[in-house]
Amino acid sequence: MSLMGIDVGTTGCKAAAFSDNGQCISAAYREYPTVRLQAGWAQLDSHAVMLAVKEVIAEAAAKTSKDPVQAISVSSLGEAMTPVSADGEILDNSILGADVRGGDLLERTTAAIGQKDYYKINPNILGFNYSLPKLLWLKHNKPDLYRKTDKFLLWGDLVTFILSGESLTSFSLANRTLLFDIHRETWSDELLKLCDIEQAKLPLPVASGTVAGSLCASIATQLNLPKNTKVVVGAHDQCCNSLGAGIHTAGKAVCGIGTFECITPTYDHLPDSEYMLSNGLNIEHHAIAGLYVSFIYNQSGSLVRWFRDTFASADKKLIKSGEDIYEILAREMPADPARLLTLPYFEASGAPRFINDAAGVIAGLKINTQRGEILKSIMECATFYFLESIDSLKKIGIDTSEFVVTGGGAKSNQWLQIKADIFGVPFVRPKIVECSALGAAMLAGISTGVFANARDAVSQCVKIDCTFEPDAKRHGIYKEKYEMYKQISPVLRKASAILRRLEEMEQK
Repeated sequence: MSLMGIDVGTTGCKAAAFSDNGQCISAAYREYPTVRLQAGWAQLDSHAVMLAVKEVIAEAAAKTSKDPVQAISVSSLGEAMTPVSADGEILDNSILGADVRGGDLLERTTAAIGQKDYYKINPNILGFNYSLPKLLWLKHNKPDLYRKTDKFLLWGDLVTFILSGESLTSFSLANRTLLFDIHRETWSDELLKLCDIEQAKLPLPVASGTVAGSLCASIATQLNLPKNTKVVVGAHDQCCNSLGAGIHTAGKAVCGIGTFECITPTYDHLPDSEYMLSNGLNIEHHAIAGLYVSFIYNQSGSLVRWFRDTFASADKKLIKSGEDIYEILAREMPADPARLLTLPYFEASGAPRFINDAAGVIAGLKINTQRGEILKSIMECATFYFLESIDSLKKIGIDTSEFVVTGGGAKSNQWLQIKADIFGVPFVRPKIVECSALGAAMLAGISTGVFANARDAVSQCVKIDCTFEPDAKRHGIYKEKYEMYKQISPVLRKASAILRRLEEMEQK
């Protein structure tokens, strides 16, 4: 017996089968391109992505003959919705959150209620990156498509629908549309009326872990899965990642380090909406009932990659096969905190600041500055970005006593030690650091009785590789350095705004 988790992302999808003790039995992955028909547009070819999802399921399931899949669940990106007809046919591509369409329509539509009152119902910061602006754009620009659509399905919903025939969405994914009432845990009548969106065109919101039904017989053979496989409603990818990292109680956070870094603190109550809004923080259901999360994110891995490509392009050609350029560069970092400060806005920042008018700055360079110190400063100040939001949550009783690290950046021992020293709490690396598919599989197991509850699932499936404890002396130094960072950041932002004029001069 095994459990399968599917992870549908922006650039690729993965299916992985796990034993009931968290061992990966098989896995398969496919990439797909982003469709960019015009500047500012970003779509996924829903037919191509769904084909890729079926391929990875079939490939992973083919290797489970000794441990047949008992249940399956889906972790997926949010926001992007696929229009589906009444007979279950995909009608068009899904529009990604990065697509700018509909932003102006959202502003006009929501002006009457305003951000403050909107947040009380759906606690997100209004912006073009959610589903609603895309729905408004389709209604105004493709009225025939909008009219023909029976259901607009998010990616987790679409996969669940194809597998089970049921149109359901998780609370966490529904929240990403801007039309979900987080208190009533259903679609908001007030917001639907305000935006003139028909509830009948949306799937039924249910708790993550709800059993949608059994696998459709017509697709079971094609996917190499038993006909009695249970299909379980999953969650937003960040929420599945949190469960797969072992977080099932309040007081801990996931620190996912990839191109972007996303910190996902977990808490067990709905905090004051005005306070959260004033700090630019959203609220969303966790995959486990009774828990909630917020997302704090910014560039991180992309900054380290920029450093590698800019300062170590020659080194990449010289290293021996099997060596890791990042490990070589990390060994050059000084043991003590860097004597530099970096403004980590090399691109527009993420939540909660959403800064798009700044540029990156490295301050404090001297004639004897070595590249290892520059790298350490980048890692330090990319981490400083998150401190203010974590401190804001502490003020309302949402504390974080431990971070669990996932993603490609989790491989760097040096970076994890820097983070532990800055935050002053342990950073834990699990043995499996790509956790979304595992979290979905665990959710499938909890819902079908393989595990007694989330605690049992975590104890069986999540194994710890290493814990990085904070160094008290360095933590004290970093507290002082963070105060310097807060003082100099506004000055550097003004300087970077001036520097952006150089780009404008080049474009003339």
